[in-house]
Amino acid sequence: MRSRTRPRATTSAVAVVVPAHNEERRIAACLRSLRVAAAQVAPLPVVIVVVADACTDATAVLAARGGAHVVETRGRNVGLARAAGVERALELLADDGRHAWLAMTDADTTVPAAWLTHQVARAAEGHDAVLGTIRLAPTITADALLRARHDAAYFRTRRSHGAGAGAGAGGAWEHPHVHGANLGVSAAAYLRVGGFAPLTTGEDRDLAARLTATGHRVARTDRHPVRTAARLRGRAPGGLADLLASLCPTPAPPGIPTGPDGAEVDCVPTPGVPGGGKSVREVPVRNL
Repeated sequence: MRSRTRPRATTSAVAVVVPAHNEERRIAACLRSLRVAAAQVAPLPVVIVVVADACTDATAVLAARGGAHVVETRGRNVGLARAAGVERALELLADDGRHAWLAMTDADTTVPAAWLTHQVARAAEGHDAVLGTIRLAPTITADALLRARHDAAYFRTRRSHGAGAGAGAGGAWEHPHVHGANLGVSAAAYLRVGGFAPLTTGEDRDLAARLTATGHRVARTDRHPVRTAARLRGRAPGGLADLLASLCPTPAPPGIPTGPDGAEVDCVPTPGVPGGGKSVREVPVRNL
């Protein structure tokens, strides 16, 4: 369907929504990166909402400590969590919410400083949504070979654009990927298509498909990739972790520290420090 032509609305505010299930090990780093990105779009107001979904750890406490507005849900459903986060963000923005830009990422992800700047610029060009890319951040179970296997498939279509797979290879690649960890949409377009569906996985692809099917202008760009954890046991079924596990030639090594729900983490707790930890690489093996 041909994209609709609409008057361009000036972005009045930005809301960042981060669903999180037992992410006490990574939420602080995520929020630090978001605060840096938010500073780059000043004086636009930016609100950050973390949705602590069925958490049994310190995620909610650490998110609030990191300056986020926290919504707690119990559904263990990423689609519902993202929708609840958007709803709360629009309430916080009040009248500014009518022309707000909604940016989505994940709690195991860090964003570049220019992440919001690029999205707001695309909105000013008349885009209704922006679909960005990811880069894998190492974890103790995802070695260089596994990440290379992922990247070989991930960047396959980039070769036809005359660019390599490096992060500095420009932004001309109109990639085929959709990631909830790197997605932006105008509040108006989001509400027009009915928002996130209550899906346990694929809620990002579903939203992108409905935006495209209804003629909204969607930008696919590699200009602001985020870094997301390359772990083999994730929070959502059918997500990146399951994909990486399928590429892994051998099972994850025994003794990997896990969170309360058995999901892999790559930190171990520091006694007496709520949510604190050291990288496993910094702890002698005999102490694991």
